[in-house]
Amino acid sequence: MDPEVEKLLAELRALATQLEERKKAIGDEIKAAVDTEVTELREKLSETEKQLSEIQKQTEDQDVAAEIEAEVKPLREHIAKLEKRAEEQKIEAKRPVLVSGDPAVVRTPEEQMERTGGFRNIGELVEAIRFRPNDPRLEVLHERAMSMGVGTAGGYLVPPEFLEMLTAIQAQDAIVRPRATVIPAGDNPDATVTIPADDQSGAKGVFSGVTVVWTGEGGLKSETEPALRQIELNPHEVSAYTILSDKLLRNSAAAAPYIESKLRAAILASEDQAFISGTGGAQPIGFLGHASAINVARAGANLIAYADCVNMLASCLVRQGSPVWIGSPTTLPQLMTMASALGQLVWQPNAREGSPGDLLGYPFLRNERQPVLGTAGDLMLVNLVFYVIKDGAAMTIDVSPHVHFLKNQSVIRAVWNVDGQPTMNGPLLLEDGATQQSPFVVLQ
Repeated sequence: MDPEVEKLLAELRALATQLEERKKAIGDEIKAAVDTEVTELREKLSETEKQLSEIQKQTEDQDVAAEIEAEVKPLREHIAKLEKRAEEQKIEAKRPVLVSGDPAVVRTPEEQMERTGGFRNIGELVEAIRFRPNDPRLEVLHERAMSMGVGTAGGYLVPPEFLEMLTAIQAQDAIVRPRATVIPAGDNPDATVTIPADDQSGAKGVFSGVTVVWTGEGGLKSETEPALRQIELNPHEVSAYTILSDKLLRNSAAAAPYIESKLRAAILASEDQAFISGTGGAQPIGFLGHASAINVARAGANLIAYADCVNMLASCLVRQGSPVWIGSPTTLPQLMTMASALGQLVWQPNAREGSPGDLLGYPFLRNERQPVLGTAGDLMLVNLVFYVIKDGAAMTIDVSPHVHFLKNQSVIRAVWNVDGQPTMNGPLLLEDGATQQSPFVVLQ
């Protein structure tokens, strides 16, 4: 066979092979780039076929022409099948799919791509950051982080699906956030937010200094105006770190639940700790020790008596929400053995049952991060609707192999922004002019 014909046939076979390989990637997250390459391959194939057709017309050797046709025909049929498969895959890409097998949640592949960034789980995301930094999916997440002003120091925006997994809150996981007033990130997520609030401190009371006077006919009307103040919330940056072996990190399916559980626990714990006892400055202002809190003196050192709980309830502002008791696990022996003057158990009904869920009508939550028995704040009664949280820019994640390079370990870092503080600046003086109540009642 003529060398030129053999060369063209070889090019045709190679181009068909490339087209096959590219078509396998049609369903991946880089569809646009693949479609461009496939179009270029089609043009090259078309040009090669034209050259072969010209040679067939010009040759006088029928055997050579037949041989060329025998080579070209199956390649044409193969290309036609690839084209058909590409059209079918485009139709399939628009078909809604179930999410995690849940018939109630159906998304198109494009919607699922937006939710996950094209990654199956957070383990695959972290594995790509560590071992495949040129993955085009990461470029998209980094560009999104940069556009939000949170990627300047490196890092990749955590896709919404994984962010929800990391910050998913249930009542037993976090105490403050699911019960507080939360302001979402918004368009300018890390900007300081100023919220107007009534100044109900001191003698200003419920009406913030507004005085109501009954005026007779022709009488002089008094002029009063409410006392207002500003609450400033400035989301602070907070980071969570964890270390994984490179061997586990390469197994993204196994690493995903481990990463989720470790980071999720750290995120919720750090937020709760700051919302309860934060000192301000570079962190939220907690309600423990805040000016709006009411401290109730306990009847005896290192003890919790029934009278203590009653006095705390009497001092709690219960409007606009439902208070909860939060207590250190070290308070349970005192609470479960609280007895009346007649020696009857007050809270624990008997020795067969577990600890009750409510105390004086309100839920009791254990909090391992609270001060121990006998310390101020070992038991608190709080109405958390009066605590406001401002979320900042969305969470970013990054991986570094450098710190523990010799140990074949990588450090995973998650960064997010948040602030919070009580909405009141002091206990509320009730309309009787004598009684004070607060959404944050602390046993001293």
